[in-house]
Formats: sequence, structure tokens, C-alpha cells
Amino acid sequence: MNREIIVALVSMIGTIIGSFGGIITSSKLTSFRLEKLEQKVDKHNSFAERMPVVEEKIKVLNHRIEDLERGIANESK
Repeated sequence: MNREIIVALVSMIGTIIGSFGGIITSSKLTSFRLEKLEQKVDKHNSFAERMPVVEEKIKVLNHRIEDLERGIANESK
């Protein structure tokens, strides 16, 4: 076989291995980043579920404060 053919085959094999290695590495990085993004979304969803509860508690506390203020205003008259 000619040297040129051997060099071309070795170069082709190296290129194929390098390409597949890059594709696999890129795929792993993409999967890792998607996993991290999913964790952030889960954290946000948990926060979004708790906010209505907190808002309702704030409403109740505001009403209680208003009632107390009215009671103090009535006592001072």
C-alpha cells in the first residue's frame, strides 16, 4: 500500500474518533445543563406554590391588625 493511503486512512480514523468524542462530550454537557435547569424550575415551582399561602396569611394578619387598631381607637374615645 502507498504511504499516502495509509496516512489518509489513519487521518480519517482520527477524525472520526475526534468527531464522535466531541459529539458525546457535547451531549453530556447538554444533559448536565438540562438537569440543573430542571432543578431550578422545581425550586421555582415550590416557591410559586407557597406564595398564595403566604399572601392569604398576610391578608388575615392585616385584618387582625385593623381590628386591633379599631379596638384601640374605640377605647380612646
